[in-house]
Amino acid sequence: MQYRELGRTGLKVSEIGLGAEWLERHNAEEVKEVIDCCERFGINILDCWMSEPNVRTNIGKALEGKRDRWIIQGHFGSTWQQGQYVRTREMDKVRIAFEDLLIRLKTDYIDLGMIHFVDEETEFHRIMEGEFLDYVKEQKEKGVIRHIGMSTHNPRVAKLAALSGEIEMILFSINPAFDLLPASEDLNTYFAETYEENLGGIDPERQELYQICEQRGVGITVMKGYAGGRLFSAQTSPFGVALTPVQCIHYALTRPAVASVLAGYDTPEHVKAAVAYETASEEEKDYASVLANAPHHAYSGQCTYCGHCAPCPAGIDIAMVNKLYDLATMQEEVPEAVRGHYTALSANAGNCIACGGCEERCPFDVPVIDRMKKADALFQ
Repeated sequence: MQYRELGRTGLKVSEIGLGAEWLERHNAEEVKEVIDCCERFGINILDCWMSEPNVRTNIGKALEGKRDRWIIQGHFGSTWQQGQYVRTREMDKVRIAFEDLLIRLKTDYIDLGMIHFVDEETEFHRIMEGEFLDYVKEQKEKGVIRHIGMSTHNPRVAKLAALSGEIEMILFSINPAFDLLPASEDLNTYFAETYEENLGGIDPERQELYQICEQRGVGITVMKGYAGGRLFSAQTSPFGVALTPVQCIHYALTRPAVASVLAGYDTPEHVKAAVAYETASEEEKDYASVLANAPHHAYSGQCTYCGHCAPCPAGIDIAMVNKLYDLATMQEEVPEAVRGHYTALSANAGNCIACGGCEERCPFDVPVIDRMKKADALFQ
């Protein structure tokens, strides 16, 4: 298992994680089997947004005696009322639900205290300017949570969070299908049966979000990396072709600032299908060829940092140069941190010999040579 820094939190998380939602439909023994399997493969981060008492209790039992092996994302605002899940901002209910989470998970702290499910910009501002954030910050001051995070599906809200100075990491929905779509406050938009035919490439607001998070050290953990499983079938995929779990994971992990993909598991076999990423070949990880040849919504002309351009005879990490170039062009002046990463490369854009091999291999017809010239000029 590979581990990545989660922004500037100082936490190192497994690049494959556990999104525990599916554990709601399993008994204590089955939950323990999944969590034990995750541990065997080196998974060390889990997200528990669910408020249902039994699943919290079952997870707590499975973690008993080994709490220190896990980094837990626990949510503020996910409550259980009259036998069902309710997202709320009513502080009396928020406090009770969070205290219940600690008790049932048998822990006195949560690593990542998540402000739960904020998809509306007006709600974001109410939370950040009111008693909700005050309560979350109070828990951090007491050491009950170690870091403040937020979960959202809306890139505009995520951008506000990343720029706020208060939110240290974001749980965000990332997959090749969602990335095509413009920002929406309605989650159902992302699960539409069909997409508009004029969509093409990663939505600019999403691209900007990933770059802002990378630049500011706001780590991202990924939810809905499989788009609810719809990407596994050509019939339900908006591309008209199927992707594998490994391809979906690789797509998410190649986005800037992403540290971990939190997949859902019903069984140990599901865990194994995800962690197969760690030993997968480049061919097995290759989402780019699939998308480039899909009947719908190809990413023509846009670098997705997939790495198909390699190997470069001049030794340039072309995907990394492109990523740093995109980060740098967000600002009027090149940030020193980005410049430092660029100058530390063993070979950079100025070493390009314009052989064209990268362009021949690029599935998306990116004008790599031209981008190398622009990057060389920018970082002079």
